[in-house]
Amino acid sequence: MTDARAQLLSCYTSVVHDVLRALGRRNFTLPPRLRPLNPEGVLTGPAFTVEGRIDETADPHETLLAWTGLLSKAKPGHVWISQPHNHLVAQMGELSAETLHRKGVLGVVTDGGLRDTNFILRLGLPCWGAFHTPRDVVGCWLPTGTDVPILMDDCLIRPGDWLHGDRDGMVVIPAEIVAEVAENAVGAMNTESLVRKAILEGTDPQEAYLKWGKF
Repeated sequence: MTDARAQLLSCYTSVVHDVLRALGRRNFTLPPRLRPLNPEGVLTGPAFTVEGRIDETADPHETLLAWTGLLSKAKPGHVWISQPHNHLVAQMGELSAETLHRKGVLGVVTDGGLRDTNFILRLGLPCWGAFHTPRDVVGCWLPTGTDVPILMDDCLIRPGDWLHGDRDGMVVIPAEIVAEVAENAVGAMNTESLVRKAILEGTDPQEAYLKWGKF
């Protein structure tokens, strides 16, 4: 997937979205509440999936053992993506981000919270979340699975599926078509450049669309 990753790093998410739509795919866009902490750049890579739940009866020591064990399982060269099933606690903070960054994890996406955000910004690990909070997982949250399919609203993410996002949002590319999508996205951007050039030179937009089949 090295070639596909290199191609996708040059692609903005909107064009990848349009390629997936043209291939007849549905329900591949992550909820818009998930936003990048730093909107600059592109986060792209295969998914390492995490799922968990609130358990306010959990012992703090138990939750920290489970959390550090979870960090140990993270895969280098992957994007950590978690469905924590709550909007109460942070799923990523400074020490966890430092750990994942050192392990070679490409970035973090969570349908949950982030904390220690100034530290994470200085670290440079791309992180996406739904909100910020100082409250962490200690004594109230436990993981229930890794490398399992997870859902974010109507969007299914399977282990190894490809995540691709920038400031516009994030999409999920099924693992089996990553190479095809990357190639098509690069081709679509080249076509868009021709349309852009025509528009800047005064071509009527409908004429440009009919000529190039894209707008």
